[in-house]
Amino acid sequence: MSRGRARAEIVVDAAAIRSNVRRLKAFTETAMMVVVKADGYGHGLTEAARAAREGGADWLGVATIDEALALRGAGDTGPVLCWLTVPGEDYAPAIEQDIDITVSSLRALDEVLNAVGDRPARVQIKVDTGLHRNGAPRSLWHDLMHAARDHERQGRIRVTGIWSHFSSSDEPDDPANDAQQRAFDEALDLAASAGLDPEVRHLANSAAAILRPQSRLDLVRVGIAAYGLDPAPGHTPDLGLVPAMTVRASVAMVKGIAAGQAVSYGRTWIADHDTSLALVPVGYADGLPRSGSNRAHVWAGGSRRPVRGTICMDQFVIDLEGAEVAAGDDVVVFGSGRAGEPTAQDWAEACGTISYEIVTRIGGRLIRRYVDSEETR
Repeated sequence: MSRGRARAEIVVDAAAIRSNVRRLKAFTETAMMVVVKADGYGHGLTEAARAAREGGADWLGVATIDEALALRGAGDTGPVLCWLTVPGEDYAPAIEQDIDITVSSLRALDEVLNAVGDRPARVQIKVDTGLHRNGAPRSLWHDLMHAARDHERQGRIRVTGIWSHFSSSDEPDDPANDAQQRAFDEALDLAASAGLDPEVRHLANSAAAILRPQSRLDLVRVGIAAYGLDPAPGHTPDLGLVPAMTVRASVAMVKGIAAGQAVSYGRTWIADHDTSLALVPVGYADGLPRSGSNRAHVWAGGSRRPVRGTICMDQFVIDLEGAEVAAGDDVVVFGSGRAGEPTAQDWAEACGTISYEIVTRIGGRLIRRYVDSEETR
């Protein structure tokens, strides 16, 4: 280990994000919004956004106004959409920065209108087609769209988009997908009858963008796939996407253990043979799920090594099973998988969750470092 090297870190390859976006655009042949909410799915908001733009992202998508303003503060001047607000939000800065604001109710539309100053607000209407999360319910579509058109005629807003979100696009045979697309078509017909002519109509998230060509419309919203992770494991074709995040650490200690001795809190693993253990200085305070205890694997000494015992707040233990590993050596908790190391998807399967959760929750005390593998070729 070189002097001064991080105890544990997240390494993000900007080239992977850039390449993934290029591949997805080529595959879908559709304008693309890359979603960079939640600190770029754990990869870094502004750095992920920059790589996505370099890869050809036409739009960026975030959840909150604060995230959108952070993009503007970092110098991004392209189209940005935000979609999660609460009563009392300050919409004025977003309007001034030409950020597209999602409205799903008459209340939200009124609050946006109250914040309009010298320039019209860019507004997108989200309709609920069956996810039953955010989005205007069917009973409100008529009134919301006609109200939006009235204010658009007055020059106070510009309705730039109509959109919705699938509930089950990662399960391509779920009949809910067809039902939601039919409902969205109804919403678009109603918008047209109200006199709205939005710049973009969008429904497809990562899984739908890949698996459901009929849902691509004017724009696809790609989140997890842009970071190289499979949005629908078992269903998606191989597009050559590469996971952009690697989590690595330095072995803190190596020690032997005799058969019959237990490891970590609760004695949940007892060695059935003499073996050696390595201590990895990452834990649940850094976002590693405790549910990976005795189930997940890491890469050490040139092979996958099992996690033994309970993952602790600051550290966990792996079974070396004879592998040549010393204190200071590298451990890859998860990475791209190209060298055989576990991926975020492997950890997700071990923990009974999804790769989204693995990459967005990792952090804590880990240092984030950026590399660009295209620059080193």
